[in-house]
Amino acid sequence: GNQRNTHIGLYDLQTKQNEHLYVFEKNLHIISCSINNERTLLAVSFCQYTEEERASQLLQSVSKYLTLLIEIHPINNVRVLKAVDSCVWVQFLYPVEGRNASRESRLLLVSEDKYIEQFDIHVAEEEHKVVIQKSGQLPRAKVVDDLVWAQWDMMEQRLFYIVPKESKSTLRCVQFYPDENFNSILESHLDIAVNDTQLKLVNFGYDYYQDQDVASKSLNLQVFTSKAGGLCLCCSLVSDIPHEIIYSIYFLHKGYNKTFTVSLERTESHQWKEVAFMNLDYYVAAYLPGQFLHLLNIQHPDLLCYSLFLTGEDARMDRLQSCSIRSPWVSAVLDCDAGSLYNVSISDSALLQFLQKSKRDCERLAALHCALLYFQHTEDLEMQIIRWISENLSTCHSFDPIQEFIIASLYCRMCPETQNLDKLLPYTSLHDWIGIVPGVICATDIISLPVLEFQNSKGFWEKLNSNLESVKYAEPHLHYHSNMLRREWHNLSEEREERRTTTYLRNIFENAKNATSLNGCCSVSGARLVPLFEEEDYQQQLLMGLMVAQLKDHLMRHLQYVGKKKIDQIVLDYVANLLNLVHRIMKEVWRRYQLHSCIFCFDERGSAGEFAVFHIMSRILEAANGMCMPLPPGFHTLHLGLGVRCLPLHTLLHYIDNGVLQLTETCVRKLLKDLDDTEQNEKLKFSIVMRLPEALGQKVRQYWNHPINANLIARKYVKLLLEKLGNRQCSRPIPERLSPVEFLPLNYLTNMLAEIENQGVHPYEKQDHINARFVEETALKHTMTLLGLKYS
Repeated sequence: GNQRNTHIGLYDLQTKQNEHLYVFEKNLHIISCSINNERTLLAVSFCQYTEEERASQLLQSVSKYLTLLIEIHPINNVRVLKAVDSCVWVQFLYPVEGRNASRESRLLLVSEDKYIEQFDIHVAEEEHKVVIQKSGQLPRAKVVDDLVWAQWDMMEQRLFYIVPKESKSTLRCVQFYPDENFNSILESHLDIAVNDTQLKLVNFGYDYYQDQDVASKSLNLQVFTSKAGGLCLCCSLVSDIPHEIIYSIYFLHKGYNKTFTVSLERTESHQWKEVAFMNLDYYVAAYLPGQFLHLLNIQHPDLLCYSLFLTGEDARMDRLQSCSIRSPWVSAVLDCDAGSLYNVSISDSALLQFLQKSKRDCERLAALHCALLYFQHTEDLEMQIIRWISENLSTCHSFDPIQEFIIASLYCRMCPETQNLDKLLPYTSLHDWIGIVPGVICATDIISLPVLEFQNSKGFWEKLNSNLESVKYAEPHLHYHSNMLRREWHNLSEEREERRTTTYLRNIFENAKNATSLNGCCSVSGARLVPLFEEEDYQQQLLMGLMVAQLKDHLMRHLQYVGKKKIDQIVLDYVANLLNLVHRIMKEVWRRYQLHSCIFCFDERGSAGEFAVFHIMSRILEAANGMCMPLPPGFHTLHLGLGVRCLPLHTLLHYIDNGVLQLTETCVRKLLKDLDDTEQNEKLKFSIVMRLPEALGQKVRQYWNHPINANLIARKYVKLLLEKLGNRQCSRPIPERLSPVEFLPLNYLTNMLAEIENQGVHPYEKQDHINARFVEETALKHTMTLLGLKYS
């Protein structure tokens, strides 16, 4: 203040005003202060004088540091807790939010002499005053001894601390409970050499002089936790090489640490800069102002492609140019030099801009993954990502953006439904990564897993324990993958028609039916932007049903406590969401190229926009085949329809022969019915008909009323009848039949076919007009045509 008084206030985040609590009528060097939950008690520690004042005033008998406990409701008594020559920090414990006002407060005192103790303070209300009950010594208990580093987690009421142990260090954690006392809950052995001559504290308040002195002699260490059960220890290391920064992130919940070495492009040699660490929950950020910003994925740190390394203007945070940065809780940053507290988060608009302008695959993949898993899915965000994907399908060489979009989106949507589902569903389409981040060297070391000791603890500790159990049981093998699905699908696809009615297959197709019924793109009636046909595709239904069955088995092995009914719903939702995501991509692409829903006709060639959509659908098919993933009903029909409109005949047939385009009943039937029989169309129809599988050919050839097609049908009919006859002989003489002409070989053939039909053999049961008489007429027409004669 103006009178050189020292005021203590409480800043209100809502009103953005300071509430006055207490004033000292002299200029003091405050070390630490804390207020209890009920705002009735204030603890303050401060330095009574400087070394110069002590020497000049000969104050040898007066303690340098004083710790006071003050009644402030209203301001009343003051009690001395500590009067010592070593520095002391204070921190009240806070009960759970919403708990009724307590008559007891607990206070932590942290001593520069490397111990922490807890004071129990009982209060009472007397004449509208809240006063401390006991006049003597307050009850106290030793919490920690011989520590060299400590960090306070104010949101979760945890104390992390490190004790030296021979050549290594041990990280421990004490959890404070609202109604109980406290207990040590975690222990982890670290290969870190911590300076044991001076105590280093994190999140116990900021004393510029003290912190500057300690920082120069000790490691910069911080522990971060995430809501998903992640536990990371971040530390910056000293490098002997100029212009080089080294820092390590210990992913304790994964059992390994990664050490990064960054070569700086430019630096001020006279000023040493230290890496600052920030907790963004899903990410840990390593930040060196003016140099780089490294976002490290906590949940999936195994693949470096999901860590975003930014430099230059991309790494610039205008308000955070100081090296004295602390992250007291998730998404909060304290600039100690400026005395300002900021909320920090990743900007979705900035991230999308970075994604759009990035040229390296490592940056694109990391930005795409961040956009899909960090942000809540909105229609606008999805639209922008899909647009970027459609524009960059040919420029991403190390990964398939469609696969990554689908898998990561499914992971983000489904995992919040059930605990531990994140360890069982795939989160990436990649299994390894050979990409290199320029200017960054990474070394990975296996470390011992932390040891937890807790009983019936919920929340973070339960999730951390689950993460550690996953690591013990070889976590990568827990995630669902499609290798077995692909083998089973191929095996069943090759089975004969009569074996498709088994109980097993009936269940498979029932699974597919249930998943399709939840699929929004198939259940919408009326006009739709993308003309997907509600048709039966045997192969896709088989794949869809198999995926449901195998994913159920996978989840049941690891989530038995969830229950079969819940798992059934999770799996059906997963497959339905998968189909909806593919439809969403097509919908956005359809809208972007301004195609209309009535485009499915063959009377004209396709536009440039249709060709672009065809290319994107081909990439969707490629992505689906790579992951053995089902596609929405009608996808292959629409894809083939666009292919007919957009591709020259030789290219179209090449795509069909190589499995890129699949002949479907809906599309072939429409093509045979709608196109007239010009020379070019006859060539197209004939090429398609010749490539039809037998079962499909029987259904659709009848829609092309053309001699060529009739000839094909007749030949196929004769072949099938003779194959059905096999080695059997006709049981009686062949009767004479009336024939339009006397041509004995043809008469003999038709009479024999009629006799086989009389024995109950009929390959085309649903097409009565295809019989021996049809074969005879077709043969005569074909012969007369070849002779240049007219058939009547």
